[in-house]
Amino acid sequence: MNFSERLKELREEKNVSQMELSKATGLSQSAIARWELNKTEPTASALITLSEYFNESVDYLLGLTE
Repeated sequence: MNFSERLKELREEKNVSQMELSKATGLSQSAIARWELNKTEPTASALITLSEYFNESVDYLLGLTE
C-alpha cells in the first residue's frame, strides 16, 4: 500500500473529511486531496503532523510497515 492509499484509508477509518483533517492538522485541504490522488508527495513536516494526528509511525504512513 502506498502513501496516498494509506492516508485515505486512515482518514476514512477516523470518519473525517479532508476539510476536517485540514482544520485539525493545519495542513491545506488541497494538499490532502493532491496526496490522496497521488499527484504530489508530502513534506517531512507534513508526514510528522499526520503521524501525530493518526498516532501511526511515518513508516506506516509511507507503506513501509504494516
